[in-house]
Amino acid sequence: MPKNLVIVESPAKAKTIEKFLGKDYQVESSFGHIADLPSKELGVDVDKNFEPKYIVDREKKALVKKLKDLAKKADIIWLASDEDREGEAISWHLAEQLGLDREKTKRIVFNSITKSAIQKAIENPRTINYDLVNAQQARRVLDRLVGYELSPVLWKKIKPGLSAGRVQSVAVRLIVEREREIDAFDPQASFRIKASFKTADGKNFDAKLNKAFESKQAAEDFLKNNIGADFSVAKLDKKPAKKSPAAPFTTSTLQQEASRKLYFSVGRTMQVAQRLYEAGLITYMRTDSVNLSQEALNAAKSAIVSNYGEEYSTVRNYTGKSKGAQEAHEAIRPTDMNLQSSNLERDQAKLYELIWKRTLASQMSDAQLERTNVRIESNGHSEEFTANGEVVTFDGFLKVYLEGVDEEDAVEQEGMLPAMRVGEQLHNNYISATERFSRPPYRYTEASLVKKLEELGIGRPSTYAPTISTIQNREYVQKGAIEGTERSYAELVLESGELTEKKLSEMVGSDKGKLVPTDIGMIVNDFLVNHFTNILDYNFTAKLEEDFDEIASGDEDWQKVMREFYENFHPTVLDVEENAERASGERVLGTDPKTGRQVAARLGRFGPMVQIGTVEEEEKPLFASLLPDQSISTITYEEAMELFQLPKKLGVYEGEEVETNVGRYGPYVRFGKKFISLDRGESAFDVDMERAIELIKEKQKADAPIANYEGKDVTKGVGRFGPFIKWDGMFINVNKKYDFDNLSQTDIQELIETKKQKEKEKLVQSWPEEGIRIEKARWGRHNVIKGRIKVELSKDVDAAQLSLEAAKELIDKKTPKRKTKTKAKAK
Repeated sequence: MPKNLVIVESPAKAKTIEKFLGKDYQVESSFGHIADLPSKELGVDVDKNFEPKYIVDREKKALVKKLKDLAKKADIIWLASDEDREGEAISWHLAEQLGLDREKTKRIVFNSITKSAIQKAIENPRTINYDLVNAQQARRVLDRLVGYELSPVLWKKIKPGLSAGRVQSVAVRLIVEREREIDAFDPQASFRIKASFKTADGKNFDAKLNKAFESKQAAEDFLKNNIGADFSVAKLDKKPAKKSPAAPFTTSTLQQEASRKLYFSVGRTMQVAQRLYEAGLITYMRTDSVNLSQEALNAAKSAIVSNYGEEYSTVRNYTGKSKGAQEAHEAIRPTDMNLQSSNLERDQAKLYELIWKRTLASQMSDAQLERTNVRIESNGHSEEFTANGEVVTFDGFLKVYLEGVDEEDAVEQEGMLPAMRVGEQLHNNYISATERFSRPPYRYTEASLVKKLEELGIGRPSTYAPTISTIQNREYVQKGAIEGTERSYAELVLESGELTEKKLSEMVGSDKGKLVPTDIGMIVNDFLVNHFTNILDYNFTAKLEEDFDEIASGDEDWQKVMREFYENFHPTVLDVEENAERASGERVLGTDPKTGRQVAARLGRFGPMVQIGTVEEEEKPLFASLLPDQSISTITYEEAMELFQLPKKLGVYEGEEVETNVGRYGPYVRFGKKFISLDRGESAFDVDMERAIELIKEKQKADAPIANYEGKDVTKGVGRFGPFIKWDGMFINVNKKYDFDNLSQTDIQELIETKKQKEKEKLVQSWPEEGIRIEKARWGRHNVIKGRIKVELSKDVDAAQLSLEAAKELIDKKTPKRKTKTKAKAK
């Protein structure tokens, strides 16, 4: 039996650490927290100084018993969870729940999983830092108080099943306020002037006028002043300039840059970074520090000199802006600066390379530039055109990496200018005046929202990704899918003394991939802002983060912070619950011409809807759900009345009813029990019987078997995720390796057999008599499945050890309860 027991929080981390420790060490995983607040009650005694009630989940009891038994037999127990507040709390819970002897328990921390880092940690153990534990407890308890007390108010005043969170609600507020700024924005048109010139040597370049004209007439008058004019170089300036590299990555900047360059979501970035850390390839990925250790500085310098030469190396020490750096005390960097790439999965390889380049570039020399500014005068008017050029004279860090920019911060890139001299005559190729419109604020992306939260001091490295996933899972916010609308604009062109006008168009207002508030998100936000001003106040939320930082540094008492918060918060909750009006976001649109009854858009029990009539009237109101791309705040009266035409019955075909409607995934034709999606751009209101039959025939042809395998039909189709074949209830993706239009029997056999093998490998446990199984999912997760019900296990649950009873309990919780039908006046 090994004398040393090392406990970490994840199996992947345990596997990597095991490689570095000898046979005297046994490494086990706690699978995250082994104790937490109960899920079905508040779990905080507000009358007893906010004492939390921690329990061991039923799923964790076997694991706790195993760790307890191992701890009794070991001479020393090493608690090696992550070095942030969450990791400290995990170690504390282990010490408490396992009843560890303080004399034989040691706490070790390291910010990278390498042999030298772990050896150094073992040589320098410490005790549990209770200030860090209390900072984690304070956040957990306060967030539990907010969630448990606010959510029932939302159920009562808006809609059952809603929930509120402290940081999440503030994030939603930012998105709602940005959307309203966009809605209220009135674009102003102006005409911008651009010219193309040719030098005496025949080289072309572009220049612009540093002013815009507010009207088409003013722009036209200016262009006319240039007819027959002569142009020459009035002034030419050349100045040296430099560009400096960005600091190494923090959690926030990694999330932003991975979004810009790799198109990763914030959650995906953190999942991939976690795997790189657990594999020992990068340092700890939850940090707000830009500092690099002396060891890292030396390694970076050595790699730069070796790869690029001495002149490319400049040792730099960066200082972070973060006030209370509560996480790891080093930036995110590779553990081996000489390892540019590794044999990794595609996502891991991409993110690792990004981190390697950014770290190395941060220790490289400035890029040296020469900037040229040319002013061009005309004898036809007093305005001057300007042209700017930029030449890199020494690439420095640009040899490796250049930081990306957000859409709103993008500037036009400057190219090289041809050689010119003051007084040189220039030939004008053309001058254009293009109508341009002022732009509304940009919608937030996940990355730009993280940037804004960090600027406001809201949240910390460990909270950004969960915050953003939570507000989307709660359907308060969604990723936009609108590609934009067409807008026309005018362009005047003066060329060879002739003035012409072109009518052009552009796409504007795209929200694809941007964060857009839903109706329910707006209504919940408005209710909370109106009634819980403090909770939704940016400064108040940032002040709480500072309080947590002070608790972590030992300068503040966590229970005092809880008390001060709750003394103001709880009475407000009681008052709002008692006195506030219900909120539905109702917007009156007009009157029904047939009945004279009110038409309004509002939130109902089953989501946003339009209603004819009111509950006070004797006749029952009529209801129609809004379409997925419609909103309570923007739907028009005409669009609302059109909704009452759905579902639109078209007739009968082959003995089955045919109708059009709109569902979760857009407009469709229903033919008996089959649902056929309409083509992009088609409307459920416009499809007639002839078009419906056309779609039905196409579907019938597509659904006809293309082959038979093991006595079962094989069909094919194209779905949301591309082409597939279907066999024995299984959907099998067909990749580009195959000719989808001409699949051979050999292709079909290969696809099916490969899928069958993958399904076998996915299976972890199965109880066929109960119809329940546990399968591997993406990102190392596991799902419990019964029929169409799927429950994702948290990463701290050992899927191989989960009992049938525990699996049944999870399925039962997820199974929708049958509702008794009752007559009601309103939805």
